[in-house]
Amino acid sequence: MLKKLRGGFLVGLGYMLSPLSWWNDLFFNLPIAYAFGYVVKWVMPGWFLPGTVVGYWLSNVAGIVMMQFGATDMLVDKPQTNLRRSLLIGLGTSTLYTLVVAGLVYFHILETPSFLMAAQP
Repeated sequence: MLKKLRGGFLVGLGYMLSPLSWWNDLFFNLPIAYAFGYVVKWVMPGWFLPGTVVGYWLSNVAGIVMMQFGATDMLVDKPQTNLRRSLLIGLGTSTLYTLVVAGLVYFHILETPSFLMAAQP
């Protein structure tokens, strides 16, 4: 029972961080990405925007991986999954999603939030 509760918690938290819930970016992913970009800016001035993109990507990767592990806990009694394969799937899907969003911003199909542009040096 505890394993299924842990799995449900991981699926729920992972869903909030994953690219599967489009509305979550405003409340979860962008603040995490912004904080990550700000930390990167302390170390490497002028790298705020790349740091923000990497933070956004990492939050999506974390969400996908958490959902995979949570679903495994909930649905599979004896997990025989390949950890490396699960991580690569999470990494690949999140990377593809982040590249699509970055491309949409680059080609001005999506507008960059003004607070991200104001924070650049």
